[in-house]
Amino acid sequence: MISNILIALAVVVLLFVIVVATRPADFRVTRSATISAPAEAVFAQVNDLRKWGAWSPWEKIDPALRRTFEGPSAGIGAIYRWVGNKKVGEGSMTITESRPGELVRFKLEFLRPFKATNTAEFTFKQQGNQTVVTWGIFGENNFMSKAVGLFMNMDKMVGGQLEQGLAQMKSVAEAAGKS
Repeated sequence: MISNILIALAVVVLLFVIVVATRPADFRVTRSATISAPAEAVFAQVNDLRKWGAWSPWEKIDPALRRTFEGPSAGIGAIYRWVGNKKVGEGSMTITESRPGELVRFKLEFLRPFKATNTAEFTFKQQGNQTVVTWGIFGENNFMSKAVGLFMNMDKMVGGQLEQGLAQMKSVAEAAGKS
């Protein structure tokens, strides 16, 4: 009887490991928004990390968020570090690539609630008097993140926050363009 239970448990664990191992090796979550402002103005909202407080969705989740800045105020080498509540966690982002009006790419490091290193990027495409901004986060899935992905949808979780941030950025950038 006990040996049958142990065999059944071993089979369930083995099946779980096989299913997790077959999950995608990487992830990508992207969202886009059209903003009625020039690409350079929208780019400035992202490239200067001190401006994130006005539109970043994570700034609103933890009003007591502690943040520090290092390196240049904007562009390659600019660093933003945060320590927040359990919903925001702790980590840093460093601008690794910056092309005015086109692209800002970050190394995104999470320390807690889980350790992970990913890439985030914003692209800007001028279309007439508007700019299409695409915000993406991508990286590799280790075994643990593959397992978590069975129960939590990364695209739904993070995608909603990206949408919220882009909507807030739209309000900020369009208001700045009117003044």
